[in-house]
Amino acid sequence: MSRRILPKEPVLVWANEDAEYLTAYEPGKRLSTHLGVVILPDPAYYGMVVPSHQGTTFYLLPPTTADLAMRVRRKTNIIYPKEAGLMILETGIQAGSRVLEVGTGSGALTIVLARIVGDEGKVYSFDRRRDLQENAIRNVKRAGLAHRVEFRLLDPTVEGFGVEELDAAFVDVPEPWTLVRPVWEALKPGGSWASLSPNIEQVQMTVRELDGFFVRIRTVEVILRPMLIREGKTRPRERIIAHTGYLTFAQKVLYYQS
Repeated sequence: MSRRILPKEPVLVWANEDAEYLTAYEPGKRLSTHLGVVILPDPAYYGMVVPSHQGTTFYLLPPTTADLAMRVRRKTNIIYPKEAGLMILETGIQAGSRVLEVGTGSGALTIVLARIVGDEGKVYSFDRRRDLQENAIRNVKRAGLAHRVEFRLLDPTVEGFGVEELDAAFVDVPEPWTLVRPVWEALKPGGSWASLSPNIEQVQMTVRELDGFFVRIRTVEVILRPMLIREGKTRPRERIIAHTGYLTFAQKVLYYQS
């Protein structure tokens, strides 16, 4: 049976890939689109058909985690779903995990992590810039996930993180190698490191610092190639999401070498 959409709950109003709108549900809310005005019904249920005033069929759909992450209001670059998915798998976090995020940015990855850890887990998200963090907090609140996140404003290279025994750390800052020791101190033994760097020189410096604090160090690149599906002439699309960053993974060990 279809679930009723609650007030302020995120809902995706979808007609096709060029006409999809993520909004907070309000009974009677009007959405102006290039395919006509859509008025959200009361009551509303996921899967419902809602026509625009021009007769275009729209559907009310529950947004995916990728929808919530990709549609944040951005003040920075974000980690794309193609990287975020692999980061989740490689670190092994799940419901109840306690995780560290270094570099809140616009809050896209924060939303992904908060969805994964659930109400029993916690995301500790750190940033040095107040303006970025305030925007991220608004984005996470808009996604209905603020209760799963603790935001902190500080420089961990100077002050440390002030949290311990965490399951994984997700690092998205220009100089991740400066955070290896503080992250090591915050993780539980065997805990996972995952970082994203756009340039290979950043990766080289990060791996050099990880060695001795962490093991199973490896770096990968993820390229996403969408397909154009048509009868008798299916082929790759002309545009692909190619290089956005290198992912480096590792796991904490109890000893380290200075």
